[in-house]
Amino acid sequence: MKLKTLLMGAVAVTGLAPAAFAERASDGQVNIIYWQAPSILNPFLSGGTKDIEAASLVLEPLARYDETGALVPWLAAEVPTLANGGFSEDKTQITWTLQDGIVWSDGTPFTSADVKFTYDYCTDPEGGCAQLSKFENIASVETPDDLTVVVTFNSPTSNPYQPFVGGQSPILQQAQFADCMGANAPSCTEQNFNPIGTGPFTVAEFKPNDVITFEANDNYRDPAKPAFATVNFKGGGDATAAGRAVMETGEFDYAWNLQLAPDVIASMQEGGQGVPVAGFGTGVERIMLNWTNPDPSLGPDERAVIGPHPYLQEPAVFKAMSMAIDRTLLSEVGYGEAGKPTCSWVAGPEIYGISPEGCLTQDIAGANAMLDEAGFVDSDGDGIREANGVPMSLVFQTSTNAVRQDFQALIKQWWSEIGIETELRNIDASVFFGGDPGSPDTFQKFYADVEMYQNTFDGTDPQSYFGNGLCDKIPSPATQWQGENVSRFCMEEYDALHAKLTETDDPDERVRISQELNTMAFENGMMIPLVHRGRISAASNSLGGVVLNVWDSELWNVADWYRKD
Repeated sequence: MKLKTLLMGAVAVTGLAPAAFAERASDGQVNIIYWQAPSILNPFLSGGTKDIEAASLVLEPLARYDETGALVPWLAAEVPTLANGGFSEDKTQITWTLQDGIVWSDGTPFTSADVKFTYDYCTDPEGGCAQLSKFENIASVETPDDLTVVVTFNSPTSNPYQPFVGGQSPILQQAQFADCMGANAPSCTEQNFNPIGTGPFTVAEFKPNDVITFEANDNYRDPAKPAFATVNFKGGGDATAAGRAVMETGEFDYAWNLQLAPDVIASMQEGGQGVPVAGFGTGVERIMLNWTNPDPSLGPDERAVIGPHPYLQEPAVFKAMSMAIDRTLLSEVGYGEAGKPTCSWVAGPEIYGISPEGCLTQDIAGANAMLDEAGFVDSDGDGIREANGVPMSLVFQTSTNAVRQDFQALIKQWWSEIGIETELRNIDASVFFGGDPGSPDTFQKFYADVEMYQNTFDGTDPQSYFGNGLCDKIPSPATQWQGENVSRFCMEEYDALHAKLTETDDPDERVRISQELNTMAFENGMMIPLVHRGRISAASNSLGGVVLNVWDSELWNVADWYRKD
C-alpha cells in the first residue's frame, strides 16, 4: 500500500465532514477501539498514549494543536502571544485568559484556581508526575482573578506553550483532586478512573484494561455537541483485530494505531466498511538502553535504580548494537511507505532531525571489529562475548504486537552475529504502557536491559520532549516510577544544553541546539532510533468529522464527530 493512498483515504474521510449535526446526543453511540487498553484516565500518572488519548475525551488543556500543528485556543479565550501582549516582551511571563462561562461536567465553574492546582499537583515534590517536563523553568503560577492565569518563568523562554497545552497537559479539577497530592496520587482510584472534566464526554463506567463507557457531557460549552450520546471505548486485543473491526466487519467506528504491515492494511480496506487515515508526526520506534542495572537479584530499591549498567554504557557496545541493525529492512517489512529508517530521536518536524554518517547502513563486520578492538571478546568459546567480565546476554522487552515481535526476531539474529545473546520478552500493551507503580512490567520501571516502543509529543516544538533526557526526570521508587527519562540517561552537558535551548530565541539557533541534543542522545547511548513511523488509524465509512491530528490527541475533535446519513 502506498502512503499516498492512505493520505487519500484521510481526505476521503475529512472531506465529507461538514458540521452536519445540530443536536447534542442525537446520533446514538460511537464505537472506538484501542488495542492497547487504557488502564488509567489521569495523564499525569501515565506516559502511555492510550491513557492520554482516552482521557482527552474528558480532560482538556488551555490550548492545543490542530491538524496543521498550529496552536488554537481551547479553554482559553485566545493564545497569548507577543503580538497581543499576552506574552511579555522580556519573555518571562505568559498570561492566559480563560473563556468565561465554562463549567465542569458537575456544573461547578472552571476557574484559574484549577489551572494553578494542576501545576501544584504535577510539581509536588513528594509525588511522581509523568508530564513533569512540561513545567520546567516555571517560577510561579498566579491567579489574580478567576479568569486569569499568570505563569512566570525563572528566565526568558522562547516557548511558553509547554504547560497546560496539548492533550498531555490538561487541567484537573481542584475540588476532585485536592486530597490526591504527592504520594497520595496513585491511591486515588476514584479520581484517577473517573476524572471530572470540561470535555464533551463524562465517564459513566471504567473497567481498567477493558472498556470505558462515556456519556455526553450535559454541561459542555457548545449546546449542539457532541453529536453522540455515548462512546463505547473498547480496549485490548491486537492491531489486526482492531483494523478488521472497522474496515472489514464494521463493528467499530474508529481504530487507533494500526501497527500492521502495509499489505495487511490494504487487504482489510478491501472489506469496504472503512478507510485508513494516516500522517507523519513525531513518533519514532526506538530501542531504549537501560543505564541502570536491571539484575533481578537486586532489591526493589536498587533494581533499575542504581547504575551503571554492567556494559551498555560502553560506547563500543551500544555503537556496535546500532551498526548491526538494518533499519531500512525493518522499515520496509514493518511499515512500508508509512515508515522511514532513522537515527534521530526527534525525526519530525524534519528540521530537527539528524543523519549521522553511515548510520543507516548495516555493518555487521564493522560492529564485530569495534567490539574486538575494545577487548570485548568471546573468551570461553560459547559464542557470547564478555564485557567487563560479564557475558553480553540481554533481556529485550516490548509490547505484544506482530510488527514488534518481527523486529525483535530480526534484531536478535543480528545481535547474535556480533556475539550478543538476546532473550525476548513481550508484554501486554495495556500493562507495558500502563502507569501502575506496582507492576514489574511497565516500560517506565524497565526491568530489562533494552526495550522497544515509540512515543510522541504534542505540537511541533521539541523543547519539552528533549526534557525527557534530563537527569531529574528519571523514574524511581521515590517518584512512584513516574518520570519521562526512561533510559535513566544522565549527562551534565546535556542538561546544560537543554537549559540553553529554553533561553534561546533565534529560530535557527534553536534548530541547531535541538539537532545537537538529538546527536548527544544518539552518540552517547540513550537509545537506538529505528523507524520514523507514520500514524495510521482507521475510520468507518459512516463516521463523519474525523480529522487525523498527529500533533495532539487523535481524539482532539471528537466533539465534532457525527453519524453520516
